[in-house]
Amino acid sequence: MSTLLHCPSLYRYTRRLTREVQVGNLGLGGNNPIRIQSMLTSDTLDTAGCVRESLALAEAGCEIIRLTAQTKVYAANLENIARELRAAGCNVPLVADIHFKPDAAMEAAKWVEKIRVNPGNFVDKKKFQERDYTDFEYEEELERVRKAFTPLVLFCKEHGRAMRLGANHGSLSDRILNRYGDTPEGMVESALEFARVARDLNYHQLVFSMKSSNVKVMIQAYRLLVRRLAEEGADWNYPIHLGVTEAGEGEDARIKSATGIGSLLADGIGDTLRVSLTEDPVYEVAPGFELAAPYQPGCNHPQTELATEPPAPFNPFVFTKRKADVIQLGNMTLGWNEPVRVVLPKAACEALNPAEMKDFMPELAYEDCAAVEVDPRCADEVAALADAPATLVTVKDGVDMPVPQAFRLLTAVIPSRHSILLKDTLGNTEPLSAPMAGGVNIGSLLCDGIGNAVLIRLEQDPEKAAHLGFNILQAAGVRLSKTEYVSCPSCGRTHYNIQEAAARIRAATGHLKGVKIAIMGCIVNGPGEMSDADFGYVGGAPNKINLYVGHTPVEMNIPQEEAVQHLIELIRSHGRWVDPA
Repeated sequence: MSTLLHCPSLYRYTRRLTREVQVGNLGLGGNNPIRIQSMLTSDTLDTAGCVRESLALAEAGCEIIRLTAQTKVYAANLENIARELRAAGCNVPLVADIHFKPDAAMEAAKWVEKIRVNPGNFVDKKKFQERDYTDFEYEEELERVRKAFTPLVLFCKEHGRAMRLGANHGSLSDRILNRYGDTPEGMVESALEFARVARDLNYHQLVFSMKSSNVKVMIQAYRLLVRRLAEEGADWNYPIHLGVTEAGEGEDARIKSATGIGSLLADGIGDTLRVSLTEDPVYEVAPGFELAAPYQPGCNHPQTELATEPPAPFNPFVFTKRKADVIQLGNMTLGWNEPVRVVLPKAACEALNPAEMKDFMPELAYEDCAAVEVDPRCADEVAALADAPATLVTVKDGVDMPVPQAFRLLTAVIPSRHSILLKDTLGNTEPLSAPMAGGVNIGSLLCDGIGNAVLIRLEQDPEKAAHLGFNILQAAGVRLSKTEYVSCPSCGRTHYNIQEAAARIRAATGHLKGVKIAIMGCIVNGPGEMSDADFGYVGGAPNKINLYVGHTPVEMNIPQEEAVQHLIELIRSHGRWVDPA
């Protein structure tokens, strides 16, 4: 693998080969299929509820089930849950989700096949304190980590338990934040600190994850992780778990997950995944299998062998938008600082009423774009653009390459002054549904700064296609057309019905274009993930809500039935509220 990249080639698919980690009776990584997992929303002390939810997930095909174990008391009840599930004939491996409590991890490891450790809070209590650590003080902190983490590693090693080191953008330790900042580099180093302890103890049943609600950060962190693991040595080839945390619900969440997860799967990264939805966990399973299907062992991938591969046309680790010249198409401008435009076929545009579509009316008809269609592998077609004035360029239909790789190659071989029209399909067989294909084939490229317009063709309904185009732009964070929600999927730590609350908040605030609202079940990732949001709605105690501006708490312990109105008033007091039409 190149020391500069996260995969052997940006222009052809190769799955990253990892060591195999055994999770109960399930092989993870290596030549195994990409495994699909989910997480329970039931209280871990509710044995019957957890068993019922687990059996429903197993029936849906879920291969790994995670439960929260927030204290030693909760962790102890995993014994009863595991016993009841095994008695019912369900052998799906169980994972205990641990935050803040090493003693809960030690108890949980007795009963489940895998432990998820959050390196940001396993030892540290997040205080958002600014502190300039000397090297000696930093080493003292690492020694404290080693002392607290070693007993769990030794227990897991002795009893055959696997472990996921799951760094979260929203819950990095103060130590990491002060030295590395709120960055992908900090996320990676957070996990590597713990991995070094495990390796020193000759324990290797490790899986890594780098989750964020910001898709660009998530993609960059995973890429950086894979590069860092490769630089550490060949035996650091641990499996990777993929996920976009707090993705939300409905089509928006599926597109957002497809953008982040699909971008990495397309580069051969990922051995297990979860599509996190603020919905019943059983609904996470099908989209997970759909995303993984094109990349499972045995699937064929068109392979383009280039005599010489061009240099990377973007920085995989830092977002920078490609600097295309401004061009005029009718009354619409495209280019570097212009909004990414939504394009539909002319027949679809003509079927829509601009007065009804309002902000979601497509801005260009494909037939009016005069886009130059190019096979990026054809030297003559590429050469014709070398001296041409700035224009709109796209990949020709029928090019036998995966869509992301085809557009990367196009970007690499044409002058940067030309604008690029991304497509959700090249007219070949597309294994994904329209929203998923939009995320993988368009959203992933937008997250790399590629694309000045997007063409939606897989969705046949004109109105749905127009909304899909704008939803893809929103998921990739390149253009906001409506309220943005960061919404966690709920779990046993949640103190209120987050699905009902999310529905009420959306109904009250869905007209606030460009406002970003976080709806969080608890404080584990809440304050950290909300640093990227304008306002936060967080469960603080049973049926009590805390409101935040950024990650600063401003109102505490509001009764749930009053909290949405308090949120509206908070938004109003910051000058962001407008009355709905």
